[in-house]
Amino acid sequence: MKIGLFIPCYVDVVYPQVGVAAYKILKHLGLDVDYPLNQTCCGQPMANAGFENQATPLAEKFEENFKSFDYVVAPSVSCTAFIKLNYPRLLKGRHQCTTSDKIMDIVEFLHDVVKIDQRLGTFPHKVSLHNSCHGVRELGLSSPSEENVPKFNKIKDLLELVDGIQVFEPERPDECCGFGGMFAIEETAISAQMGRDKVERHIQTGAEYVTGPDCSCLMHMAGVAKKEGLNIEFKHVVEILAAGL
Repeated sequence: MKIGLFIPCYVDVVYPQVGVAAYKILKHLGLDVDYPLNQTCCGQPMANAGFENQATPLAEKFEENFKSFDYVVAPSVSCTAFIKLNYPRLLKGRHQCTTSDKIMDIVEFLHDVVKIDQRLGTFPHKVSLHNSCHGVRELGLSSPSEENVPKFNKIKDLLELVDGIQVFEPERPDECCGFGGMFAIEETAISAQMGRDKVERHIQTGAEYVTGPDCSCLMHMAGVAKKEGLNIEFKHVVEILAAGL
C-alpha cells in the first residue's frame, strides 16, 4: 500500500518533531510512505471561522496532492476529522472527492490497518493519556464516556507496546481541555479555566508527561501549565512511539 503523509500546518511550523516522528515510525515499520512537498493547510481554520469559500480551494488542492495514495495518514485528529467529515460537502459538484475515504489519523492507521503487534521504542516515564474530542467522538479512537459501550482505547493499546512506560488516565478521561480552535479565541476565560481543570487532573495521576493524538490540545494545555508554573511536560503520542527507534 502507498501512503501519503499529511503534516498539518501547525505541526509543520510549531511542532516539526511530531512530523519527523510520524515519518520515522512509518518507515521503521517498512511501509511505503511519501511526503508530497507542495501540500498545505487542509482548510479547517477557515471553515471553523465561517469562511468555507476560502477552505474549498484548499480542499481541492489537498485532493490533487493525495488522490493517488491508498491511504493518507496524519498526526492530527482534528484535521483528519475535518477532511473526513467535511470534504464531501465542500467538494460536491466541484471536484471528485476520494481523500475523505482515505484519510486516517496515525493512531487509527497503526492500530486498525497496520495492526502493530511488535515492541516499539523505550520511554521509561509515567504518562497521562489525553483523549482529544475529535478523536473520541468523530474518529472512534476511544470509547465515549457518555455512551453505554464497552471501554476501549486505541491510543493506550499502542502505548503499551513501548518498553518502560506507565500509562494513566485522568478523572473524566474524555472531557474537553477547552481549546476547541476558535472557541479558545471567542470564549477565552471559559477555555482557560477548562484548560486549568484538565491539566490539574492530569497532574493528579502522578504523571511526568501528558500525551495525546493532537498537538492543538497539547499546545493549549502546555500553555496553561507554563503560565501556572506547573511541573508537567507534553508529547504527542507518535513522539513516544518513535522514541528510541
